Amino acid sequence: MSGGHAKGKVLDIKVADIKAVAPTFQHQAIKLSEALTTLITALDGYGKPWGDDKPGKDFGKKYTPNQKHIERATGILVLGLTSIHEAMDDMADGHVDNDELIKGMFTKVKRHGSGHGGDHAGDHGKDGHR
Repeated sequence: MSGGHAKGKVLDIKVADIKAVAPTFQHQAIKLSEALTTLITALDGYGKPWGDDKPGKDFGKKYTPNQKHIERATGILVLGLTSIHEAMDDMADGHVDNDELIKGMFTKVKRHGSGHGGDHAGDHGKDGHR
């Protein structure tokens, strides 16, 4: 593959990278939530700060009926960013767990005991029978 990837390597996930990037989504969710809170409290506190002139009235006609939709959509974005943060943490943890599982599947199991007895998977005689 081109683009700096090793030949034949399709996906190269580094857990440290996922863990490093994940908090960014939470930080941005907090910032967006703070901005939404500021918008709501400022506009509620000021009443209709856009004024009674023509541009103010035009803005009010468009903003007021959509205010709750804007607030709800922004709230959904905050939840989405938080969910991405949590999903990336879970994915990183799952990737580590998966690596350990795969490592365990391919690790040689030490045999206990020294005789021919016992349960030894793959321990076959010359004729292919145990």
